[in-house]
Amino acid sequence: MTCTIQVRNPRNGKLDYEIVTPSREEMEERCTALRAGQEKWLEIGLQGRIKAMLEFCDAVDRHREAIIAALTEDTGRYGMSVAELEGVIGITKMRCATAEAALAPAAGNSSDPSLRFQQQYVPHQLVGIISPWNYPLILSMIDAITALLAGCAVAVKPSEVTPRFIVPFEKAIREVEYLRDVLAYFAGDGETGGNIVDLTDTLVFTGSVPTGKLVQQRAAAQFKTAFLELGGNDPAVVLKSADADTAAEIIVRGSVENSGQLCCAIERVYVDRSKFEELRDRIAERTRALTLNDGDINGDIGPVIFEKQVRILREHLEDAVTKGAKIVVGGEVVERNGGYWCEPTVLVDVTHDMRIMKEETFGPIIPIMAFDTEEEAVKLANDTEFGLSAAVIGDEARAIEIGSRINAGGLWINDFDTMGGVGDRAEKTAFGVSGLGGTRYGPGGFMRFMRKKAIVVRKLPA
Repeated sequence: MTCTIQVRNPRNGKLDYEIVTPSREEMEERCTALRAGQEKWLEIGLQGRIKAMLEFCDAVDRHREAIIAALTEDTGRYGMSVAELEGVIGITKMRCATAEAALAPAAGNSSDPSLRFQQQYVPHQLVGIISPWNYPLILSMIDAITALLAGCAVAVKPSEVTPRFIVPFEKAIREVEYLRDVLAYFAGDGETGGNIVDLTDTLVFTGSVPTGKLVQQRAAAQFKTAFLELGGNDPAVVLKSADADTAAEIIVRGSVENSGQLCCAIERVYVDRSKFEELRDRIAERTRALTLNDGDINGDIGPVIFEKQVRILREHLEDAVTKGAKIVVGGEVVERNGGYWCEPTVLVDVTHDMRIMKEETFGPIIPIMAFDTEEEAVKLANDTEFGLSAAVIGDEARAIEIGSRINAGGLWINDFDTMGGVGDRAEKTAFGVSGLGGTRYGPGGFMRFMRKKAIVVRKLPA
């Protein structure tokens, strides 16, 4: 059965939008149509699919103002909404350029001259995507793009926290022949997400660890594969050789991008004791200069998008202070006309018995801790159940050596979140509870959605 969900505006707290969830029967009907469309989508071949996806880029660009406006309402930030739209177009074009090489058929011989094989890639007919609220557009499409180019149809369930973009985005999709028959969005809540698991052949979930576990359990019960892209509590290690200004810039940028509401944010910082005071002061100076966008949509720090996150931020800060942490900058989650903003915050005297050093905080908070030896730094960085990514700042060769011992799928040396620049070729998978399944990057991002058939041929004597 359907139900109506009221949607909160993160800037003023008002329930000023609503979605009507689809019934199970409506979803079954639409998914049946997607499967029918997939047959033609596969039939037009890779070049036909590339043509359609490039036309999709043009359609998105034609609707850019409406999509950006809806994303801005969804998230309370403008600049990152523009970046999301540009990111979807950029990723689509990049994937179109690399699809042929990634999907090239393989063949070979054996030591037996009469025996050879060829590899056939068979796409899943219908892929399900369940995406989160922090980057509503780009995380709903990052895996859909490769799945579509691989020849799959795709059913997407974005977060009910940020659904406004769906309407203008679907207008762009409907303008593209063939694509409109194989890509559909379903606005809804957890029940809708459960239906996506049930009605598709394989799926990608991006979101929290607890919900990811539920998705995995439901998929496994149906013998389906679920690729899980989950949370992090990512460390940054600053070596003695690091330049303090450079390190401060990387750390602040990595901690407050999208107001800290991203899975690969830098959430804990370990600094060689000889540089601790200098770096603390440089980080504090940069953090104090940041502005909330409560009055100006172009400010540095946007509102807390998901209201439930306010409680987590406050609990983590309170727990840290109660256990002895000292606030250098910020330290409050403030209310402005119904919306909530987390002040960009710097903490010192932190320890690993504090939740802020062990759990995903998802806010613009920078806890800084000193270490005495590189071995201690590695041990601290690895003292976590997560393993999404990490940063090491300092002499390049030494930073790579230290980073190679940190349990994380992505390692940024002297920068932060540089995966986008090499993601057409480089591949990474998560460690620990930060994810499960093959890479979404590089050639493997296409292979997620393929079943591989080995055709083995014996040449008979003439």
